[in-house]
Parts: sequence; C-alpha cells; structure tokens
Amino acid sequence: MIQRRRHVPVAALMTATMTALATALATALAALTLHSPAATGAGTDSGADCGIEIPCRIEGGEDRIRLPRDREGTPPVGAIVFLHGWRGSAEAEMRNQAWARLADRLGVAFIAPQGEGGTWSYPGAPRQLRDEFAFFEALVDDLTTRFALRRDRMMATGFSMGGSMVWNLACHHGELFAGYAPIAGAFWDPVPQTCPSNVPALFHVHGTGDRTVPLEGRPIGDAWRQSDVAKSLAVWQDKAGLPRDFPEAAPPEGLACQRQEARNGAGLLEVCLHKGGHAVRAEWVERAWRALGNRLGWDL
Repeated sequence: MIQRRRHVPVAALMTATMTALATALATALAALTLHSPAATGAGTDSGADCGIEIPCRIEGGEDRIRLPRDREGTPPVGAIVFLHGWRGSAEAEMRNQAWARLADRLGVAFIAPQGEGGTWSYPGAPRQLRDEFAFFEALVDDLTTRFALRRDRMMATGFSMGGSMVWNLACHHGELFAGYAPIAGAFWDPVPQTCPSNVPALFHVHGTGDRTVPLEGRPIGDAWRQSDVAKSLAVWQDKAGLPRDFPEAAPPEGLACQRQEARNGAGLLEVCLHKGGHAVRAEWVERAWRALGNRLGWDL
C-alpha cells in the first residue's frame, strides 16, 4: 500500500524553520555569555578587555584582575594587589579560590601582576629583568583608568620574593599604595641605609619555622643573600625614631604581633610571627586590609 505524503503549507514550513534558527541563535549567545570576560569576573566596566582569563597588557608587562561580584553600578572599589612568589604566575593566583572568596567578602578587586620570568627584579635580587618601579607605576595608572579603581584604597601584598618586592615598593615608591602587607619576604642584601619614602603602614607576617626565607636570612649561591627580617624592619624603625624591637617568639596557634606607630602618627610598623614554615594565607591578607582600613578611616 502506497502512503501519500501530507502536504505542508509553505508558510508553516518557513515559520518552523525561523523558530528553529532563533532557538539555535539564542543557545549560542547564551554559551558565549557564560564564557565572556564579564561572566567570569573579568570586569563589568565598559571598555574592559581583560580580566581573569585574559591578561591586561600594560607598559613593561601584564596583570590579571578579578572584580568583586555585583560590581555593575557600584562606586569605584578598592584593590588588593598580590605579588606571587618565585616561579609563580598571575594565572595560577587567579585559580586560587581563596583569593576569589577574599575579594568578594571584602568587596574589592584582586589584582595579580605577572613577574617577568616568574620573578621580581628588586635591588639585590639575582635577576634584573625590568624596571619594576616603572612597571608598578604603569600598573596603578592602568587600574585607575581602565577599571576606575580607587587610588587611595589600594594595598600591595605578596609572598616570598613577591613579599620582598613589596618591601622595596614601600621603600622606593611608598606613595603608590595606601598600605603594604608582605608575607615571608623582606629586603635582600645590601639592606638600604634608609628609604626615600615616608614610613608606611606596613604589616609583615613570617613563620619562625620558615627554612626557605628564614627570619635571620640566608645566602643564595655565592653572590646574593636574603636579609635578616629584623634588619629590614630596623630601616623603618630608625627612620620613624622607634626602638629596634622585634618579636621573640610565636604562639602555638595564630599570630604573635608587635605594633609600633611613628611619632607623627603617619606610619605604622607591625610584624606578626607564626609557628609555621614558608606559607601564605588569605586570612593574613584580610587581617592587614581591615587593620589598614580601620587606621585610615575606611568604611568597611
């Protein structure tokens, strides 16, 4: 038995075809949205062309940025600029969910600059690959224009060699950031006799069991040496007219902190010790951010 094909009107066929095309287009656009820079936290500001997945190119290098959730329509926010350790990368820091949670909790941007060659070229460092001070000037300029972040609410923090870079930024370009929170890294030899910048708000954390960057310092090969952290602190203590005190021990749990304030009320020097080794924790960065904000009268 031969079956006859049912006749379908041309108008109905065209309608069905257009509906299918519209559905396919909507699905494709949704997929693009899920993988767009804004959807992945790359930045919701108009004109932002970089973020978590795509590096922001600036003079001398690059960085990555994660803006806090619900950034759209809010006033400019503050920022935490984190400098990775030796052989680290901005890309790896952006994969660290502890930093993402910290940024959302504080309502700040989290920025990870990329060290040239996976390291930082501060005075005394084994490699001198670029002018870091010029790079960080370009970084701050870019952050305050491309993303309209608040220049007066930026804190620089970093781990290990990143921490040493933070010490040098505070010393040579202290006006770039409102505060500094280095972790497990200080000056390298030769320790500067003095620093041209004013005494900063500086919050340093270090482990008494750290063998990678010991508190007393250590030689790196025959030509370089990590400095004693107490000697690094003494540079600022002398400039502020403060006694050369340093914490003697760490508690079994948590931090033991010594805080000194400059007599003119501008600078603050804090060193906190813990029993652990070469480590960094988001909670230490958060503690420094909140202490800095309380000192400067920020609405936290």
